[in-house]
Amino acid sequence: MTERLAQARALLAAHPVVDGHNDLPWALREQVRYDLDRRDIALDQRAHLHTDIPRLRAGGVGAQFWSVYVPSRLSGDAAVSATLEQIDVVRRLADRYPSDLRLAHTADDMEAARAEGRIASLMGAEGGHSINCSLATLRALYELGVRYMTLTHNDNIPWADSATDEPRAHGLTRFGEEVVREMNRIGMLVDLSHVSADTMRDALRVTDAPVVFSHSSSRAVCDHPRNIPDDVLALLPANGGVAMVTFVPKFVLPEAVAWTRAAEENMRAHGLDPVATTPEAMKIHQAYEEANPRPVATAATVADHLDHMREVAGIDHLGIGGDYDGTPFVPSDLADVAGYPNLIAELLERRWSEADLAKLTWHNAVRVLRDAEAVARDLGTHRGPSLATIDELDAAGA
Repeated sequence: MTERLAQARALLAAHPVVDGHNDLPWALREQVRYDLDRRDIALDQRAHLHTDIPRLRAGGVGAQFWSVYVPSRLSGDAAVSATLEQIDVVRRLADRYPSDLRLAHTADDMEAARAEGRIASLMGAEGGHSINCSLATLRALYELGVRYMTLTHNDNIPWADSATDEPRAHGLTRFGEEVVREMNRIGMLVDLSHVSADTMRDALRVTDAPVVFSHSSSRAVCDHPRNIPDDVLALLPANGGVAMVTFVPKFVLPEAVAWTRAAEENMRAHGLDPVATTPEAMKIHQAYEEANPRPVATAATVADHLDHMREVAGIDHLGIGGDYDGTPFVPSDLADVAGYPNLIAELLERRWSEADLAKLTWHNAVRVLRDAEAVARDLGTHRGPSLATIDELDAAGA
């Protein structure tokens, strides 16, 4: 495997990873209230974070979609304000580390960053609650650099159903469809991670542009509602979209699903959010794990998903979205952002070609953003900004 690792690192030097989802901004908010002096990511932060610049470099990361996530317990203007604070810290990171990070708004920006030896820094909003049912707010987030929006997080929103909530709209409402159309018009990628299977299907029916799944794996391999059913994966070739496999053990390892439910109940019993990564939360997690050893995922577990997803969707429609700093547990050999070479080495061992791996790591993600930009240019010639409101569309559709 040493030879495979050397081959993987050489491949990533030429075709670095575009990672679809990293929650470093929220971790910085939770741990140090955005005080970047206290979490200087130019230094090794493995005691606190999955992510820092030395490990991004070691992992062969060439572009990162930073999640400007806010939890769905925040709503209305509070969600919008918190999203703006998340955007602010990403921009501050790029300003603070200009030799390593470059803000990227387009596919050309991603390629330029790679040519300069910098890590392209893009942003994705995680959850439609971040726009407070306002298409003008959606457009404002785009102007600030947000290049995808995950339609929901863990809870339903008024216009779309989440994968992990009880069905209410059974997909998208009429306003939800208009959100997708407006995202197409401005060039913001529609992200279908976290949404229900019906929402996935509705969005794929409505969209004119390719979609992404920023951090989701295969439901056929691990039956978790956060994963993608095969019938949806099979729609990606016609749509042109990209499904970015995630590393979260409870989404990729069947044995981890029941264990994780119990661990999350333990967190709630201590009055904590099950996905919290604060020092207090991590102590609770560690104590639970010592008493109840968890099933451990590996790079091979993730590769099993990629093998299946390639069979169903094809190599042109796959990517990587690790969800680092957004999960308390990670696979044993994908412990942080330095771990990507281990996954690539595993795929090389499975006889994935270098051409296919280059698509997985870099080319597919760049292409999907470029295609969304092309759709937006075309739509902009005959469609202006939508002035629709949820009240008029969904009241009319009731």
